[in-house]
Amino acid sequence: MYVKGVGMTKFGNLDKSSQELCYEAASEALEDAQMSLEDIDAIVIARGDSVLDGERQRLFMSVISSILQKEDIPITQVMAACSGGGAAFWDAVNSNNNNILVLGVEKLAHIPTKIVTEDLMMAAERIYEQSEGLNFPAQNALIAQQYINRYNVKEKDLDLVALKNHDNAYFNPKARFYGKKITLDMIRKSPVVASPLRLFDCSISVDGAAAAIVTKQKTDIEVVGSALYTDRLSAFESEDMTSWQSVVLAAESAYKQANLTPKDISFSEIHDAFTPIEIMSYEDLGFAKKGEGKNLIRKGITKLNGSLPINTSGGLKAKGHPISATGVSQIYEIVKQMRKEAGKRQIDNTKIALSHNVGGAGSTATVHIFRNIGG
Repeated sequence: MYVKGVGMTKFGNLDKSSQELCYEAASEALEDAQMSLEDIDAIVIARGDSVLDGERQRLFMSVISSILQKEDIPITQVMAACSGGGAAFWDAVNSNNNNILVLGVEKLAHIPTKIVTEDLMMAAERIYEQSEGLNFPAQNALIAQQYINRYNVKEKDLDLVALKNHDNAYFNPKARFYGKKITLDMIRKSPVVASPLRLFDCSISVDGAAAAIVTKQKTDIEVVGSALYTDRLSAFESEDMTSWQSVVLAAESAYKQANLTPKDISFSEIHDAFTPIEIMSYEDLGFAKKGEGKNLIRKGITKLNGSLPINTSGGLKAKGHPISATGVSQIYEIVKQMRKEAGKRQIDNTKIALSHNVGGAGSTATVHIFRNIGG
């Protein structure tokens, strides 16, 4: 399968409905692909709970049918929490249809943080985690504590991840923190959310939508590997909290499909919901040995001018995290980089790219690998 076109709204606090966001992203993807809706054989949508966004619409597939005026094709919806976008793309890659429009959308910015935080925790174990009042920052802080203590990771390493991603988002017009200069001093003085995580270690929930058109027609960007794996719901049921088996298995499968190794990856969009998770993911994806992911950020390897740029978009941390749209927005960034359309954040080597999207604390993970055959 191939990617023919991509589209994305700006991420942030947007005065638009989910329908309007989907229409904007889909229209841009169709224009990018030089296609019309008549060319689309199926649509896959990633979207979360309709009650949370205030729109109270549980049949969003028919909403899309109405706004796009498409009633003659199958439209399905994927609910996989933060991995929804990646899961929808995986569905499309494994479809028998010729041209599939993948959409991811979420409306979160207008909802009080307390409510969003409580609702997102519904993607965790009810008995061991929800009932104890745990939220995702606290859950990931406990994972981070284990990881930091075991592998001698420093808080200043986390600061460097946040700084890198904000530096990248500074040049991304569609990012939540576009044009906003963040310094190390600001990061280090930000309030503690759940030790060792500070405010700048946590991604931000935003509004946004992203779209991609997957096709059997040969284009300049080929999907050479696509995998989805699901692990146990509670992170604390894992044999090793500092490694997410769903990510390891998805990566291994995608590399095998592509006949590639981690050393072949030119750049990557990683699910950095929290800064220590980005470093941990370097290892689960095979970019570094266990415990050595910190060296990639310390040496500047994952910066825009490094040998393995990570999150050139700004990542979830600084681009923003509209939950179900995140996985598709990662593919948007990869396509823009491969087509040399990334502006001031453009990198040189865009031959092979990897996107990594996670739901829960490693509960579901997708890994997609793309080859640039257009130049």
